[in-house]
Amino acid sequence: MLLLCALLPAACAKSEPEAVLRETVAAMQQAVESRDIVALMRPVAEDFVGSGGLDRDGLQRLARLQFLRHASIGVHLGPLDVELFGDRARVRFTVVLTGGAGGLLPETGQLYDVDTGWRLDGDRWRLVSAVWQAKL
Repeated sequence: MLLLCALLPAACAKSEPEAVLRETVAAMQQAVESRDIVALMRPVAEDFVGSGGLDRDGLQRLARLQFLRHASIGVHLGPLDVELFGDRARVRFTVVLTGGAGGLLPETGQLYDVDTGWRLDGDRWRLVSAVWQAKL
């Protein structure tokens, strides 16, 4: 029984791959809302490809532009649809992005369908692709 109690924390310490992936997406959401470009880009793979052929550097420039344009940015994620394929994953969701000067109501907003591809590197998920399409 003592051995079981000793091993239990070790077994619980390692999260399931899906849980780690969900935490990574949530951390990226928080990074956008707090305008933290370093935290946002941390999980983005060097070989990232986005909508319109956007690469990692282009994604970083796009995020910086939005941070400069809006004093306040909101990210409202819909439910995540997570599919795991060994060391690869696909996460699909809808997101409402809002931006403004920091007042009570945002000045801009857009709803997107987002389809992302992920690769597991060790114990970290890396974003390797993202395609987004405006819905409104």
